[in-house]
Amino acid sequence: MDNLTVFTEFLLMDVTGSRELQVLQGVLFLVIYLGALTGNLVTVTVIVTDTRLHSPMYFFISNVALIDLGSISVVVPKAVVNSMTGCKTISLTGCAAQIFLFTLFAVVEIALLVVMSYDRYVAICHPLHYGLIITPSLCSQATAGSWASGLVYSAVHTGALFRLPFTKTNEIQQYFCDIPQILGISSTDAQFSEFIIIVVCVCIVLLCLTFMFMSYVNIFLNVLKMHSLEARNKAISTCTPQLAILFLVLISESVTVLGPIAKKPSLKNLLTAMFYTMVPPFVNPIIYCLCNREISAALGRMFNRCSQFPVKSFLN
Repeated sequence: MDNLTVFTEFLLMDVTGSRELQVLQGVLFLVIYLGALTGNLVTVTVIVTDTRLHSPMYFFISNVALIDLGSISVVVPKAVVNSMTGCKTISLTGCAAQIFLFTLFAVVEIALLVVMSYDRYVAICHPLHYGLIITPSLCSQATAGSWASGLVYSAVHTGALFRLPFTKTNEIQQYFCDIPQILGISSTDAQFSEFIIIVVCVCIVLLCLTFMFMSYVNIFLNVLKMHSLEARNKAISTCTPQLAILFLVLISESVTVLGPIAKKPSLKNLLTAMFYTMVPPFVNPIIYCLCNREISAALGRMFNRCSQFPVKSFLN
């Protein structure tokens, strides 16, 4: 035991040793981050400033946008700095913080997607009782419960993963603290604890997916019974963005859990990691703007106000 080295920092690996390609990677990450930052901030701003969007559904959408903003901010800024400066290290505390926050945002997003599926179920299947069931108090409690469940799971998950020192190696074959990578270099006891936690998490996620599946099945059965084409299109337009985001989250989470653990840095591993860390936060605002007619209309009204403001100021 005296000869074991206890690591207090980790060495992040680059896909290439070329300095020019590292800088190019950093620029690419920065562009994606700024795009996700802009898209999610615009989504939140539109919902907050437009009174026509002050409803429970858009309250949850704004929360998802903030979660996406936080999720991509956990990983990408550090990766950009490392690529630009050539630094490859991250402290043990920084690594634990990355995993804690990334897991937190992932769990809260899944919980909110469950809440949003119930919101759409009540709105479409029981429209006369919607105001009585989906109250502001219920929205606040559901959001608080989602954050509380995320905090509890993330704390337990991170605590189990980092409760024992790392003595095998400090090399992570990724540009950030990827959970499978950390699990692969952790102690056997930590791996067993993580296995139990992951099994429990999978069971809970399967229950959530079953609930969402039943909600959307009932929604589409009710939509098919609608005689008004306009009402049918409106109902579909409010569900389509949530379903698209749900499928994107599920695919990205499946890639995280089921994908092979990288043994060495490669372009394939880089693209895979980019898919589940950057693509959902970057694409979600685009999905909302393209698929949700009310957000698109509100976005148009906001741009009209912004374009007219300088003209009015000049004339005055």
